[in-house]
Amino acid sequence: MQIKGVLFDFSGTLFRIEPVDAWLRAALDARGTALGQGDFERCARALAEAGALPGGPAPRSVPPSLAAVWAARDSSARQHREAYTGLAREVALPDPGLYDALYERHMSPAAWRPYPDAEEVLRALRRSGVAVGVVSNIGWDLRPVFRAHGLDELVDAYVLSYEHGVQKPDPRLFGTACSQLGLAPADVVMVGDDRRADGGAAAVGCAVRLVDHLPVAERPDGLRALGLPGSAG
Repeated sequence: MQIKGVLFDFSGTLFRIEPVDAWLRAALDARGTALGQGDFERCARALAEAGALPGGPAPRSVPPSLAAVWAARDSSARQHREAYTGLAREVALPDPGLYDALYERHMSPAAWRPYPDAEEVLRALRRSGVAVGVVSNIGWDLRPVFRAHGLDELVDAYVLSYEHGVQKPDPRLFGTACSQLGLAPADVVMVGDDRRADGGAAAVGCAVRLVDHLPVAERPDGLRALGLPGSAG
């Protein structure tokens, strides 16, 4: 196929959220809350097990009281916040204000790092005349993250689940993205890290290519290796 457009997932594909301990430390600093090392390590471990960091470790289990909102968490900003702050509240923290501070921190551009080859691959697509979209299951506006890292100019369209009220793998989200790029799905590749969620693009006729959801330092060339137009891989 001649690739005329590429859709990318956000978290775990182009960017990766900071580790749980760095996330907690940033929220503590923002609140001016002190925590001894032992208590810090306990809280960080418990938050990771709870799955309270969006884009971080998955929950070991979701409390029944949160099951419904968790299942639809990416369909609205309200449900996304409710789901993740609800998981965080399963952990006893020393300052009640930390639950909201943690959620606010994860939306900060400083909490996200692009994968080492993300800019290179996006620029190669731009040079090759290939349109680029970002399709993300998310509950907040990620455009400032792209702007802060100098990548916004390389994205032609953003299709975010909370803005459309549907979440991947719903094929409507991918169809909307292709329409915004002005392309037929058969000419578009979806790149993501989740076989189920991102694989939903196949239902509208897009090809699907997957990368591993790994820490930034452990995946230096996962995007380059996909062999997208203009890529050295």
